[in-house]
Amino acid sequence: MPAPKELDPSTSVSAYWGSELRRLREARGWSQQELARRTSYSTSLVGLIETAARAPTRKFAQRCDEVLETGGTLVKLWPLIGRESSPAWVRSLFELEWEARTLRNYQLAVVPGLLQTEDYARALTRAGRPFDTEKEVEEMITVRMQRQRLLDRPDPPILFVLLDEAVLTRPIGGGGVMRGQLEHLLKATTRPRVTIQVIPFEVGAYAGLAGPILVLSFKGAPDIVYMENAESAQILIDPARVDPLSAQFDALRSYALPQAASAAFIEKRMNTWI
Repeated sequence: MPAPKELDPSTSVSAYWGSELRRLREARGWSQQELARRTSYSTSLVGLIETAARAPTRKFAQRCDEVLETGGTLVKLWPLIGRESSPAWVRSLFELEWEARTLRNYQLAVVPGLLQTEDYARALTRAGRPFDTEKEVEEMITVRMQRQRLLDRPDPPILFVLLDEAVLTRPIGGGGVMRGQLEHLLKATTRPRVTIQVIPFEVGAYAGLAGPILVLSFKGAPDIVYMENAESAQILIDPARVDPLSAQFDALRSYALPQAASAAFIEKRMNTWI
């Protein structure tokens, strides 16, 4: 039999889930055949799930928790299966945000997608994807605007946003677009479940300069960190990687202006754009 496929558990929820199943199985000293026998599933299915070639069902997760006596670890992770990075990674983020109870988003350079105006999003997308057709750009904008419906539902998640001052001063789309975007941010500060704070330039060097952070918290499932670039995305679910980033976000709040002062700061910057 060939050696088991090695997985990087940080690449997706399925990969992490499969790696965790394998770790728990091996901790018992069981082969894949033994786990299959005890759960009444096939050895081939166990192998496929451990290598993230197939997603587990909830019933499979429950049965593995029972025989491995995990205390429910695998079932707690199961709801996140299928809501992970894929060729449709933008859709994946939409689903993750919709399930989250709390979102903590730090941005160094641009306004978070959930708070972008359509004009700002269009200017940003065109600049970041110069080889896309106009149709492709508009499809991206449509998805981004659909994501924002999350904040208008009866039970929206709690949203904490930290913005470096650079977000308010970089002229994306021109003065008119920026003024409209900052006015939109100012209105967002009045939402009861939205907190927006600004980290001013006067802070100098701080840990956030390393890059943006998006931490999503769920009911009955572990926190995850979502990281993306122009072409792909990565989900971090390993607590060894998630916990430091979550703590970093909380630490960054100490550099930020209080809520009222941040709103006044945004308004002041808004009035500089014509």
